[in-house]
Amino acid sequence: MQVEIETLMQTAFAPVVMRVENESHRHAGPDTESHFKLTLVAQAFEGVSRVKRHQAVYRVMGGRMTLIHALALHLYTPSEWRALGEVAPVSPRCSGGHRGDLGA
Repeated sequence: MQVEIETLMQTAFAPVVMRVENESHRHAGPDTESHFKLTLVAQAFEGVSRVKRHQAVYRVMGGRMTLIHALALHLYTPSEWRALGEVAPVSPRCSGGHRGDLGA
């Protein structure tokens, strides 16, 4: 699933930074492909609201979203990314159970 997410995002958004982190190991349950953190920095997000950015990612993911329990989205323009010090926030804990601390 991780490679598929990377391929879809690269094709759709041509990001200057892309990080897809599989955080499934930090959550309860047997599925090893269910929790992901996606950080995308793309010029395509310039002038686009946060809600519209999320909707665009969901659209690209399509029916694959039903296969994922959690997808933490961190979507920025290059200038927003620089202003954040090029660091994405820590993902929240899964309300369905977790393993260990999700700290940076």
